[in-house]
Order: sequence, then C-alpha cells, then structure tokens
Amino acid sequence: MPSARKTAKVSDPKEAVEQYLQALEHPLKAEFEAVRAIILNADGRLAERIKWNAPSYHYQQKDMAAFHPRSQAFVHLIFLFPDDMPIDDSIGILEGKHVGRREIKFHGMDDIQAKKPLFEKLVKDWVAYMSNQA
Repeated sequence: MPSARKTAKVSDPKEAVEQYLQALEHPLKAEFEAVRAIILNADGRLAERIKWNAPSYHYQQKDMAAFHPRSQAFVHLIFLFPDDMPIDDSIGILEGKHVGRREIKFHGMDDIQAKKPLFEKLVKDWVAYMSNQA
C-alpha cells in the first residue's frame, strides 16, 4: 500500500498537493506527477487540492477527478461526471459503469503517453461542459 506521510496542514491547496506528492512512497510516483501535469496543463482554470486523502482536481469547486493511490500496479484516477453530462465512452480510456463516475488507469509512462491526447480531450470537454453550466 502506498504511503504519504502526514504533513502539517497548509493553507495553499497547490502546496498541499506538492507536499503530498513529495511524501508519497509509490513505485509509480513519476507517473502520478505526469498525470498531474497533464490535468493542470489541459485547462488553466482547473485547481487542485487534497480531498479524499489524495490529490484531487476541480473547476469552480465542482469536483472533476481524484487520484486513488492504493494500487501499486497502475495510476488510478476516479473521474466524476454530473448526472446530466453525457459521457463519451468511445474515447477508449474510461472504465466502469458507476453512477456519476468512471475510472482511468495508467499502466506506466508509455501508457500515459499513449492515452495523453484522449485524456486531455476528456479534461477539456469536462471543463467546457461545466463552464457552460454556470
């Protein structure tokens, strides 16, 4: 099981995420950081924080995704969808049929790079949908 040592509570969410990742002991730590960079670079309006005991991403306080760091075999991201948002499973990276969420698993750097264009599109589409809901 991965571990992220408890750190002092910080007021800046980005700093909290950086401290979390710095303390994270996980065989795919570099991959976590690569996925984080893709999310943050996909749309500058996204923000990050620690929520659900892991780095999570949101737009105007509406949760988009959160890491689920328990697996040692892959980087696991839980991607949240509003009930009324159409989910395009044809992009080929979403797993599961849970109400309001799907999962994305990245099995190493090569897999991240292969999925990057589709993942960036998913993030951008999600933000565009949410920005039209305001």
